[in-house]
Amino acid sequence: MRTLALRHLSPDAAERWLGLLRPGVRLAVAEDSDTVVGRLGGLPTLPADADWPTWEGHGPLSFIASIACAALPSDALDIPLPDEGTLLFFYFDGQLDDGDALVLAEDRDSWAGARVLYVPAGADTSQRAAPRVLEPYPVVPLTARVTMTAAEPWHPQIRDAFAPGAPLGQRYDHPVCAQEFLDALWEFDGTVGHRIGGHPRPVQNPVEVEIAAAVLDGEVPWDDPRLSDEAGGWVLLAQFDSEHAADMMWGDCGALYWLIRPQDLAERRFERAVFTWQCG
Repeated sequence: MRTLALRHLSPDAAERWLGLLRPGVRLAVAEDSDTVVGRLGGLPTLPADADWPTWEGHGPLSFIASIACAALPSDALDIPLPDEGTLLFFYFDGQLDDGDALVLAEDRDSWAGARVLYVPAGADTSQRAAPRVLEPYPVVPLTARVTMTAAEPWHPQIRDAFAPGAPLGQRYDHPVCAQEFLDALWEFDGTVGHRIGGHPRPVQNPVEVEIAAAVLDGEVPWDDPRLSDEAGGWVLLAQFDSEHAADMMWGDCGALYWLIRPQDLAERRFERAVFTWQCG
């Protein structure tokens, strides 16, 4: 990425851009010799006293993924992930109503349609059968690889570094927005993928801005500094891409995203994570 940046940006701009990269964990389908850190699909292992997550008035959520925190290279990340225990991700995926009810960041009434559960190490747990109305996804084991992640140039943090005051979410006059540089980044890594931590890889607009707008109830215009400030207060917990091996397709080749405030993550308040999804 350093070579790429120096090829397209001035030395000063390249160093500033490289300084805004963040470490993340790419989750890839595990091969036979890979260390497994989690899985897509299958059945969750839940505490004995935990109910299966349900969206009241709509039905049970589908189980999406399980991540073993102790197996992650969390020391390489810049977010306070637990160093033990398990993260479980659930989502109302439309199986029950043919996609009629959507879980949308801007609709607070739908937030119960996506859930993160944290199961502490040593908890009394057992594998839980899915509700009869749901068809579990096929099991796909995941392995972890640490990678550096880049944000889109119209992300508030990148915009503030290179064009303070430029319209939020739009291109501005700087080489980091040049099509040649964007094409080079896409050629370097053109997949959304599954990820823990780092910058989200959006399908459309910066995911943090979507979450910020939702948290502010959609009442703050895009040119209001409060929107950028709020967006800067959220970090990616996890993203899960569409995955053929797991028979997962989120809209038109989309992705699911869970973001959380760092303080809530440090205090293990996963119920405060906010969900959004994007598709092409």
